[in-house]
Order: sequence, then structure tokens, then C-alpha cells
Amino acid sequence: MKRRDFLKILGVGSVGTGLGYFFGKASKPPAAELIPYLNPPVDVIPGVANWYPSLCTQCSAGCGIHVRVMEGRAKKIEGNPLHPINKGKLCARGQASLQALYNPDRIKRPLKRKGDRGKGGFEEISWEEGLSILSKNLVALSEKGEADKLYLLTSQIRGSLHNLLDSFMASCGSPNYLQYELFQNRNLLHASQVTMGVNAIPHYDIANTKYLLSFGADFSSTWISPVSYSYAYGQMRQFDDGIRGKLVQIEPRMSLTGANADEWVPAKPGTEGVLALAIAYAIIEDGYYQGSDAASWNALLSGYSPKDAAAVTEVAEGRIREIAKEFAQTRPSLAIGGENMARYENGMSGLVAVNILNHLAGNIGVRGGVIPNSGGSRTIDYKNNITALAAAASASKVKTLLVYNTNPVFTTPKAMKTEESLRNIPFIASFSSFMDETTAMADLILPAHTSLEDWGDDFADPSVGRPVATIMQPAVSPFFNTMGLGDIILSLAKGVGGKVKDKMKWNGFSDYLKDAWKENYSKDKDMLSSALTFDEFWNQLLTRGGWWPAEQVKVKTVAVTPKSIEAHISKISSRFEGDEKGFPLYFTTYPHSSYLDGRGANLPWLQEMPDPMTSVVWGSWIEVNPMTASSLGIKEGDTVTVESPFGKIAAHVYLYPGIRPDTVNEQGGLIVGWIS
Repeated sequence: MKRRDFLKILGVGSVGTGLGYFFGKASKPPAAELIPYLNPPVDVIPGVANWYPSLCTQCSAGCGIHVRVMEGRAKKIEGNPLHPINKGKLCARGQASLQALYNPDRIKRPLKRKGDRGKGGFEEISWEEGLSILSKNLVALSEKGEADKLYLLTSQIRGSLHNLLDSFMASCGSPNYLQYELFQNRNLLHASQVTMGVNAIPHYDIANTKYLLSFGADFSSTWISPVSYSYAYGQMRQFDDGIRGKLVQIEPRMSLTGANADEWVPAKPGTEGVLALAIAYAIIEDGYYQGSDAASWNALLSGYSPKDAAAVTEVAEGRIREIAKEFAQTRPSLAIGGENMARYENGMSGLVAVNILNHLAGNIGVRGGVIPNSGGSRTIDYKNNITALAAAASASKVKTLLVYNTNPVFTTPKAMKTEESLRNIPFIASFSSFMDETTAMADLILPAHTSLEDWGDDFADPSVGRPVATIMQPAVSPFFNTMGLGDIILSLAKGVGGKVKDKMKWNGFSDYLKDAWKENYSKDKDMLSSALTFDEFWNQLLTRGGWWPAEQVKVKTVAVTPKSIEAHISKISSRFEGDEKGFPLYFTTYPHSSYLDGRGANLPWLQEMPDPMTSVVWGSWIEVNPMTASSLGIKEGDTVTVESPFGKIAAHVYLYPGIRPDTVNEQGGLIVGWIS
């Protein structure tokens, strides 16, 4: 090839990529032709950027974003400054979603399995053929009377897309719509139900508190809504009323939040719940709680004296009483419990203990404390989980499985034998955008758009004490030959025909989304008062990036009583698998701020971003206290094998002073245990 021809092709490739799938398809060498950009689309002015409000889907926080687009190519993503969740801020994962859109490893077109399942052999097919294959499969299930053996497994999805998927499965005659996330805060939800009777995770008003007591909640990194809470923590430290808020972080391994705390308390792993109850007892015993039910609380907590708890938690009795005094006397104060506490076998009990602290200090339903969110927008049934699917598949009760944006083969423990269970399913179809361990087992792949190419909405859960709905709209044209998940489902409904087609009458998901919001608009008085007509309201919605009321809703009174929670308080510390002599160290893991459950591992920006606590890039590591490493003859950089009763892993050692000597850490899923 001549040098001049090579430069021409290179130039066309760089421009063609920016114009989306159709132009890029026409500009691929060697048959490419140089076409000047003289007649751009109506809304495109060369050199001038357009900003499109949309939704970040890199985690479940529901942050609003602005996407900067020039000449049809998304260039930059920033937070939506009007959005109540993230207030114009955005984390690294949100910024890196550009690399999900333009990732060369995306599944670019429909694929059909070729060869043995799980071997990675696929051949390209058309959308017409792919939709026909799946439609015929669904029709055959119905004709055989086996519609109840159809299963749909997705990641955490809320809003209109969830409702469409639920309606589709119901119209097909199947109740088996399951959602699975490795990090889904289920224990936190249950603790909220038990103590406050609210079917929603509350809003923790960190911004307005003066004393924050955190039990392993790494809100600066991964906990629930890290952008929202990090912004709130900055507000907390602003010396409002002449007081700078104080943070005390209790955890065996110093997290990013712990590094930013005023005090780090390295409690023994598995004893955080006992410590919370001991602090609660000290509040009662030392007279800081004057409620009429003080005697009942004293009787309930009498087995958790600070003296006894000190021996269990390895936190001094005097320090326990000091924390209790500061927490009870500082107004307002706030206690939160995170992944580090929730992951233990009695994790829900520990989170209940945290809510007891908030009740005794008068923190529930007040500014700077715990503000219950309405449970009205919750769409996830936590009874439907991956365990139910694995059990049904093992019993050959699943004939067809549809999978979207979740990877249980990778994220579930080996002991669950998820891969073996899925091999019992005769037909698997995946709608995922990337090839992963679960998608590789599919017989058919119909790849969905990424969030920057698709329509959708989301209702933040947990919210910020008031409803927050975010609109997702396409910022760019589809970059590859993919289709939005909602459009795939509606196309399948047409292919199946009959009552399924009759119930799924929309031509496209954008129409379904608009009709769903038209129904919301007709029922909500606040929405009706915000515009003269629905079309005006819809335009405001797209321009603003979503809808949320201007003022916080009135907080309802929540009663917490000793009788209602007595059965949910654990009498012992968390237990660990394995014999202590054979496995002398604690092994804990934590979600990484970049990779989460592994979904960010295919984005180079996240891989090359230094870990904020260790500066490690492009890899995983085992954190060991320097004293422990010295006693074992281990040096930094050595490769070690960590073994537990459930298996073993090998990784390089990083000497980390911010960890208890009896504990080693690795970033990954939420598991704990003894190790050798």
C-alpha cells in the first residue's frame, strides 16, 4: 500500500468512527471513498458541541449526566448539575462509559452458536434470522404448554423497561422474571423494613449531619451512591454553624472513606454488630437516652456491655463509651452500615443494630439523620434471585433462558455450580453487549445498545428523600449493528404473535416510554402543574434530564420499638468457615471502585487508573499487613496463594499498613472466612 493511500484510509477511519455505524460502515478500507462532510444532519454544526442530558448506568445509583457530542461522536461525559442525586459530579466509572460505547470488543451484530456450548464458537447472522429463531422457540414453548419454563434474568432494572419486561413475560405465560446483582444491598433493605417498616432503603443525610459513625460503609468509593455521598461529605465538612462534621470509620481494613476519616477504628472482623450494640447499651447505661421505653431497651441490650464487647471486638471499653457519648450528644448525628458489616452471616442483624443507634440518638426522620424514602418506586422483587434460577435449572425446569447484562457464571461462588446448572438449559439467548462467561454459554446472541445509544428511564432507589426520575435518551446513533433491549422485546412480541402481540402494541420502545410518561403525567398533580400540555412537559423532561419535585416530601413519623426487633438481634459474633488452627487469618474482600463485580475490567481507562489507596494499576493484589508479611517471610511483589475452605487464589502481595495483622484483603466479591 502506498503511503498516501494509507494516510487517506487512516483519515477516513478517524472521521468515520465519529459519524456512527452507517457512515463507518461506508468508510471501511480498502473500498472506502473520501466523502467530505459538506451536508451534515440538521442538528449537527461542525466544530460545535451538543450536550444531551441522559442517565449513567455504570452502577445502580441513577446519576444524571450530560453527554458532549461533536459531529455525531460522543466526546465527554459530565454530571448533570440539576440532578438531585449527583449534583453535576460524576465518578470515574461514569466517565469511562464512553469506552463501553466505542469498545472494539463489543458484540457488533447478532450471533448464533457454532460448535459446542461454551467454546466461544459463533457465526454472524441477520437480525431477521435471530429474532425468528427466538420467536419460534417461544411459540414452541407455548404450544407444548411449557410457557412457565421460560426464564428471564437481568441486572437490576427499574422504571419503564422493567415494566415492559414484566409485561412481556406475563403475556408469554411466565412468572419467571428474575433480577440478579452481586451488590444489591438486600440486608440493608431488610433492616429498614424490620426497624422502620419502610420497604425502601432510606436517605442518609450526610450533608447536614455533624457526627457520622460508619460501620464499614465505603461511601467515598462504592457504597450505594458514592457520588452523591462524596458530595454530601464535602458539604458536611464545610464548618456550617461553626462546626466541622466528624467522621469515625469502623472497619478492619482502611478503605478510602477510612483514610478520609477523623478516626479509624480497626475492629475485629465479624464483631462490628456487637460493637454497635455495645455503643447503644452505653448510651442507655450512661443516661444519654431519656425515652419512656429506656428500661425496655436496657433489658434488650443488657448482654452487650462495653466491658464484655471490648474483649470480643478488641476496641477498648473507654473508646466505646467515648464514641457513645459523642454520638448521643452531637446533634444531629448519623450511623450507617455498609458492605463490610452486611456481608457477614448475621449482617442484617448488624444493620438493625445501626438503626437502633439512630433511634436512640433521635436521628430518624430529622435533618442530618435517616430520612425514610417512599417505597412506591421499588420494582425489584428480592425473592426472585439467582438461587431460584440455579435450582430450577438443575431440576430441568428451565427450557429457555433469556439473559441481559448480568454474569452469574463469573460472580456466583463455585459452590453454587451455576455453570453446571445452566448447561442443563436447552436454549439460552443473551442480549448482552459484551462477551462474558455467561454470554459465552448462549445459543443465540442478540446484542443490545449501550446506554448512550438507547432510550430509557430510571427511578433512583434509594432516592434523596423525594422521588427522582431520570430520562435516558440516545446521545449518538448506534455505533454497531445492535438494537435497544426494549425494541428487541417488542420485535419478539410481534414474532410470537397472538395475545403477546396484542398486549405489546407499540412500534418501538421510544413510543412505549413516552406513553408510560404520559400516564404518569395524567396521574401526578405536580407534573400537571409544571406545564400546559404533555408535549411541553415531555420537552422539559428531555431538556432537564428527568423529573423531581422542587421540595423534599414531608417525613412521616417512624416508630422503632424493642419488641419489634428483638428477634432480629444476633446473640453472637459472626462465625467463619474453617478451623482456626488450619486457617489462622481472616480473609475479606471488597468491591473495587473501578471494577465493581468485574463489569469495569474491560475498560482501559479504569484498568489504568491508579487505585486510590495503593496506586496499583492493571491487576489484582493481596493486601497484607507488613508485620504479618515479615512473620511469614513475604516481601512486597511476591506471588502468594490464599486458600480457604472454598478454594484458592494466587496474586501479588501488596504490603498495606492500613489493615489488621490478623486479616488479609483482596478486591472482589463480598466473601469472608479463615485462610491459611
